[in-house]
Amino acid sequence: MTSRLQSDVTTMAGAPHLYWEQQRAANIVRLLSLYRPLLDSYIIDFFTEGLWAKLPSAWQAALEAAEPPQLAAMLLGNGGMVGQGTVWPLSLLAFSAAVHALSFPRGQVGCAPRPPCQSPRLHPLLRRHVKPKKQHEIWRLGKVLQQLSKATGCDRVVDVGAGQGHFSRFLAFSLGLSVTAVEGDGRLVSLAERFDQELLRELEKAQARGYSRRPPLSQHHPNTASNPTDPASLCPRCPQHVAGWLDPQAPGQEFLLAPTPGPALAARNPLAGPMDSEQVLLTGLHACGDLSVALLRHFAHSPQVVAVTSAACCYMKLSTCLEPTDSSLPGYPLSTWVAGLPGHMLSYRAREAACHAVEEYAERLSRDSECLRIHCYRAVLETLIQAADPSKKHLGVQTMKKAHTLSFPEYARLGLTLVGLDSATVPVDSESVCTMLCQQHKVVAFFSLVLLLAPLVETLILLDRLLYLREQGGCQWGMGLWGTAGANYPFVHRFPVCPRTPLQPPVLPTQPGVGGHAGATGCSAVRPGQGHL
Repeated sequence: MTSRLQSDVTTMAGAPHLYWEQQRAANIVRLLSLYRPLLDSYIIDFFTEGLWAKLPSAWQAALEAAEPPQLAAMLLGNGGMVGQGTVWPLSLLAFSAAVHALSFPRGQVGCAPRPPCQSPRLHPLLRRHVKPKKQHEIWRLGKVLQQLSKATGCDRVVDVGAGQGHFSRFLAFSLGLSVTAVEGDGRLVSLAERFDQELLRELEKAQARGYSRRPPLSQHHPNTASNPTDPASLCPRCPQHVAGWLDPQAPGQEFLLAPTPGPALAARNPLAGPMDSEQVLLTGLHACGDLSVALLRHFAHSPQVVAVTSAACCYMKLSTCLEPTDSSLPGYPLSTWVAGLPGHMLSYRAREAACHAVEEYAERLSRDSECLRIHCYRAVLETLIQAADPSKKHLGVQTMKKAHTLSFPEYARLGLTLVGLDSATVPVDSESVCTMLCQQHKVVAFFSLVLLLAPLVETLILLDRLLYLREQGGCQWGMGLWGTAGANYPFVHRFPVCPRTPLQPPVLPTQPGVGGHAGATGCSAVRPGQGHL
């Protein structure tokens, strides 16, 4: 069986890393298949479905004795999992080690995630209306696009799912790129245009005070540094805002669909230049669900798109082969290779777990935060709801603010009211409730195990996208910008992408290997002949 895979590798001229990416995806599918019940479980069912009892007894004993900081160490894979006088079962250690070995690393290599704060690298005028976390994301992804622009000689960017235009505004005003911002919500388009005008007025005021406008980006020396707080460091170049939806199936000229409801598109298609020859860089920050997939499909099939960057989110909104969709092509699996792996399907719950910020939860564990109690609260509340009305299952009660600061009776009464039950008829402080509340540590430990698998699911989704690009051919270089919701300082990783014929479904070797390193949660790629990064 090994010879079959090795034969595939030798026929892929110039693609020595391809085997490891295929193998890594296959190994992840195998591991996830082994722990499918754990991955697909909902923590609110901890008591109603007896989730703790489904763990191996040796795991139960080890996890029950583990302190929250040890669980944090398990999540982050940085050692310190086993406390003094504690012996963890080899199967649990192997499970944790395998997950970390196969998962793409998150955040900045060698550094702990930094807390959200105002980004000093972003001009103060560009920080307005933008949360600190997104400020860092805008700057990081923007610098990648700047590199892509230099590498490809293309300064025209199409930002899909632009929202209020914060990212487009940075690309245009700060980096001097020509930006078309595409957004399906007309209200957000109007708001983005209003923010543009506010910024222009501020620049006019600065000019009146004696600041000079900076030259266009093309006239900047590459080693020239500018003061990010100086109004002169911005150029008055507004993005062009277009109201429209990305058509995931139609490349090129049929790139946009008219807003629904709304008039026909007034602006020209941002992918259709003069004689259909104008080139663009395609990007999406927080490209939700199938939108990130649509960006990759357009890159693969539209000659006008010379490069693409995608920072994805909301994996649970991806369409799959098992779910009805208006599109004939699912968002996952995207590649022929992953689609050919037995057991490759990911449930809604698994894809939802992949969105969790593991680092944020690990930080709560490390300081034994009061926020940890909320999962136990919700699991106990679920038992009360189902006891009162079995038809009310998995209903949302997320509207309660700062729920961890409430006593459980206060929390339960509010939650019962939100799901339409009379809290006066439900005992919220019975002996059985107290017994369940005393098992908070078990709930936290179980959720930590589920969360441990989250980066692995995300890695599989990203590998599927990378392999799809390889199967399509036409990509010479790729570069990934990787980060998570809990890590504000992503890092860059390079990988070669060579034209080739579609891959075939794998035959797994008896001794699977583990691939090299990459990262999460975004990717970018460049066509051959468009320069190198």
